Amino acid sequence: MNFPAMNNGRQTQTAANSSSSAFSFISKGWREVRDSADADLRLMKDRANSFKNIAASFDREIENLINSATPTFTVPPIRQSSEIEFMKKLHPKISEFRRVYSAPEISRKVMEKCGPRANLGIDLSRIRSTIAAEVYGTMEEDMKGIIEFNKVRSEKLNEEGQFGEWEPIRVLKTRFREFEKKNSTVEIFAGFKNNEIVEKVKSSLEVPPLDVPELLAVLVRQSGLFLDQFGIRRNLCDKIVENLCSKRKNQLVLRSLVAGEPPAVDPDKINDELDLRIASVLQSTGHCSESGGSWTDFMKPDVTDGKRHVAIVTTASLPWMTGTAVNPLFRAAYLAKSEKQKVTLLVPWLCRSDQELVYPNNLTFCSPEEQENYIRDWLEERVGFKADFRISFYPGKFSRERRSIIPAGDTSQFIPSKDADIAILEEPEHLNWYHHGKRWTDKFNHVVGIVHTNYLEYIKREKNGALQAFFVKHINNLVIRAHCHKVLRLSAATQDMPKSVICNVHGVNPKFLKIGEKVAAERELGQQAFSKGAYFLGKMVWAKGYKELIDLLAKHKNDLDGFKLDVYGNGEDAHEVQSTAKRLDLNLNFQKGRDHADDSLHGYKVFINPSVSDVLCTATAEALAMGKFVVCADHPSNEFFSSFPNCLTYKSPEDFVAKVKEALANEPQPLTPEQRYNLSWEAATKRFIEYSELDRILNNEHSGTMIRKSNGKLIARSVSMPTLSEMVDGGIAFAHYCLTGNEFLRLCTGAIPGTRDYGRQHCKDLHLLPPQVESPIYGCYL
Repeated sequence: MNFPAMNNGRQTQTAANSSSSAFSFISKGWREVRDSADADLRLMKDRANSFKNIAASFDREIENLINSATPTFTVPPIRQSSEIEFMKKLHPKISEFRRVYSAPEISRKVMEKCGPRANLGIDLSRIRSTIAAEVYGTMEEDMKGIIEFNKVRSEKLNEEGQFGEWEPIRVLKTRFREFEKKNSTVEIFAGFKNNEIVEKVKSSLEVPPLDVPELLAVLVRQSGLFLDQFGIRRNLCDKIVENLCSKRKNQLVLRSLVAGEPPAVDPDKINDELDLRIASVLQSTGHCSESGGSWTDFMKPDVTDGKRHVAIVTTASLPWMTGTAVNPLFRAAYLAKSEKQKVTLLVPWLCRSDQELVYPNNLTFCSPEEQENYIRDWLEERVGFKADFRISFYPGKFSRERRSIIPAGDTSQFIPSKDADIAILEEPEHLNWYHHGKRWTDKFNHVVGIVHTNYLEYIKREKNGALQAFFVKHINNLVIRAHCHKVLRLSAATQDMPKSVICNVHGVNPKFLKIGEKVAAERELGQQAFSKGAYFLGKMVWAKGYKELIDLLAKHKNDLDGFKLDVYGNGEDAHEVQSTAKRLDLNLNFQKGRDHADDSLHGYKVFINPSVSDVLCTATAEALAMGKFVVCADHPSNEFFSSFPNCLTYKSPEDFVAKVKEALANEPQPLTPEQRYNLSWEAATKRFIEYSELDRILNNEHSGTMIRKSNGKLIARSVSMPTLSEMVDGGIAFAHYCLTGNEFLRLCTGAIPGTRDYGRQHCKDLHLLPPQVESPIYGCYL
């Protein structure tokens, strides 16, 4: 057992041994003075008294400065125990120092060198620094005493005036200070009194700064939507802006008179002049902020290589044969074909366990490179050219409940900042339901969303579907407002969203158009092109039209006596669908799912698609491209196809029976070249570029953001001050970021556990840093 007293004794002994070692080391360095180390405090006092003798031998000029007082030295008491023994061991040759420094000529040289304010004393700094590590505790009080001694001595001297500042110099310095202070005060006062400084600064600037009326005019114009809530109409705001910009108004009137025109001033011209003023001022200051002000990212890339960068982000990938896997792939290929822009396709990467659930025929991939090769081979076989675009992967997880892939982590981080120019979000609501990361509109210059799926229709079929659909509808609207600049809806079957227009921007695989041309050529030669009747193809889930199909056939089984329908598809509801058809004794022949371009499907004449949950059925477009009849519902999702003569739409179950009989009894008409072109991906890409406003962006024509000066030069319009709508969108994005960062709220809304960040397996497969390293916990939302 260790006792404190014993420990203290050991520590004291250890400290003593260390001190002896230090003293022995120092004594070797001070061999010259070891014989006279017996004088301690008494010698220091004697040395202090010797200063008085030195003062007596000063020359007459020095004596006139210090003749007013004689310093009184007080030495603070120093402990007489171990410290005195320490000083004795040092044995300095103080007597020799005293004899040397007492000589008059030495004293005079020292005083001439040091000046009247010199502080003479014994410098023990070397000793202190040498022994501080070993015996700092024993020397600390000694050094404090010496420092206090010097401090008290300096204070005494300054109080008594013996070594004070020389009077002539002090007076001279005082007068210099007074002169400088008086001169600067008079100059500043005179400058502000006559407003000369402000005028000089303004005149020195190439572009004069905005004055107060112009700033107020900008504030009123930007607050138009806000003031409208208080009953202040737009025309009144325009008049206020016009009055505030009276100086600009007079200039416009003068220009009209010089040009011989009536002195009428258009409010739009005043607004353009104001925009020109703001843009000129900001350009002169080097300000280059993009739209959105404090809500935007100031690290947006500059396009310097002449090509824009387009990133296409989707929610599925081959070999899953779904619309969000196939159509974005064709879009990337045909956008890259024009070579006007660089294209990147970002698709989800699934771990091996999820691949086994999603991909058909037990097809799995060990690495992203292997899956990329599969995608490129499949694409080149169908388009007939080698598409020059990049394929990247982001972590994703498959949700069995939603039957879709949910992104894991921040998807936007997998597009480098240098390529973050234009983003195309396939299914933007799906991508951003649980998106906890960078706001897309902050990272990218232009963000276009393409709505593929009518999620509300699927949700209404679930338990408590109406209530769920209500919340999902508003969540989708908020997500779109926060993350998109423009939204394209493939048809009116989707929910109405902000910033959206309706346009079919999908085409069909060129392979189907070639099949259609082959069928037309055979018919011209008098050959029978179609040897089979009707078929249906689609993923075997109830929501994909199987419920409507079975209901129609069951209700009119007698009216369609002898009608046989071949059904191709795989899916989660396959067993239930087949058992229901068997129980109702329907004449349906179920086959495994296959590619629509398979040779075994070429001989069918009629494609039946009763689905009303699709937004734009790809299989319908492919059947029309192959020259077949299509029987489909009169529904907004089929509005694009209704203009084709081979598309037969029905409005009721009885009408369905009539259209089926009509299709079986007649031959489809060959497609015209114009109709074939409208189904092609070339036409779809052209429509996409037009309706998404990419034509102006890709041609560097920034509509609404550029102003042409009188000399023809284009400068950027000032949009650094966010509008009220942009501020609301920014607030929605921030709230969405905060809510999706809470794991409890994510789980309550149906998110897959652990999808806020990607997991360990994704790090291994995609060679990623752990999310804790990639996005530290102390990071914040910007």
